[in-house]
Amino acid sequence: MRRREFLGSLVAAVACAAAGDAFAEERARQIAFTFDDPKTDSGPGLTWQQVNDNLLAALDKANVKAALFVTGMRVDSEDGRKLVAKWNDAGHLIGSHSYSHLFFDSKKVTLAGFEADLLKNEPLVERYSQFQKLFRFPFFKEGNTKEKRDGMRAFLKEHGYRIGRATVDASDWAIDGRMRKRYEKDAKADLRPYRDFYLQHIWDRAQYYDSLAQRVLGRSPAHTVLLHHSPMNAMFLPDLIAQFKGKGWEPVDAAKAFADPVYDRQPDILPCGESLIWALAKETGKFDAELRYPGEDDVYENPKMDALGL
Repeated sequence: MRRREFLGSLVAAVACAAAGDAFAEERARQIAFTFDDPKTDSGPGLTWQQVNDNLLAALDKANVKAALFVTGMRVDSEDGRKLVAKWNDAGHLIGSHSYSHLFFDSKKVTLAGFEADLLKNEPLVERYSQFQKLFRFPFFKEGNTKEKRDGMRAFLKEHGYRIGRATVDASDWAIDGRMRKRYEKDAKADLRPYRDFYLQHIWDRAQYYDSLAQRVLGRSPAHTVLLHHSPMNAMFLPDLIAQFKGKGWEPVDAAKAFADPVYDRQPDILPCGESLIWALAKETGKFDAELRYPGEDDVYENPKMDALGL
């Protein structure tokens, strides 16, 4: 082979390899779906059974297993146990979200009281074969004092728990609340604008946290998005999954995502909590100019929804 032809082939090969690497990097983004607070209440035109069945059907169609973080007081009934059993029987991971959904950072909530509330939830969740000792802090608050933060971490370790953090937080509950109010006023209201806002909002937050992760970790981890067991997600989860797929993200099982070693990190920050990526960024001290607190809340989304008449 002539030298010029050889060099041309080599350049072409390198270019193809680079393009392949770029494509692989794009395809490497993974997202798992996690749901908090299953409950037996109805929503816009849906019974709790329909909410539950719709969520499970969407996950089944996508061939992906999610994680359900159970707050005991919301399912401490015959119907509640049936609700969780359906997730368990479908092979979804069952985790703990405490019994009473206490705000750990409150001065009224002691470390001992918070620990007792977690233990109170165990009999409700341990009965399920898919239960794993993953604990998700209510409100994403892991302690605003060193005593609370470190005390709870020691307690969780002693009892065999890992923290079921999420990398993508998005306050989906704020949009759901607005949609419910609209439906209560007008059962014939067009809910598509809420779907459109929801999809764009979740995508925006996923993009932000993935970008932040790459700057903090140097890579895109297996992401977990925090959602809620709600009528809105029951209606729009198929669209959300399709959106992620269409943009090159791969839905993966929650158990696979939680196996990423990033979920074992223990950010040294106070107050502690928020998205795991937010917390790790805060720990570096390099991103304070862009990190808002709290990381996510309705105070950020309400003005946007107001402007759109939602």
